[in-house]
Amino acid sequence: MSSKNHATLRYTSLRVSIFLACLLVALLLGHFKVIPVVGAMGVLLLFVLAAVASSAVSYVVLSKQRDEMSAQIAARIESRKSRAVARDAAEDAADDAARAAASRQAQAG
Repeated sequence: MSSKNHATLRYTSLRVSIFLACLLVALLLGHFKVIPVVGAMGVLLLFVLAAVASSAVSYVVLSKQRDEMSAQIAARIESRKSRAVARDAAEDAADDAARAAASRQAQAG
């Protein structure tokens, strides 16, 4: 199987992994009182901090995987568009044939 077949899955799993690593670091920093954590809002702050940090890291580190995922999605969209155009053309041809047959039948009858 091509490595680009699962580009979206790979990108998403790497994003989640980076977030979990950032969350672990944030929780450790909170545990060792490097970042003050007070109640539920403090824990929420750690999650937000991990989300922001993982977004920045993912943007820089996962550019290749993001490009592969974009190419995979674009190829799927183009494939669906071409199938829709072919299907529409077949329907138009069937409609034209039905109209022509009805016209011939009306002229003969």
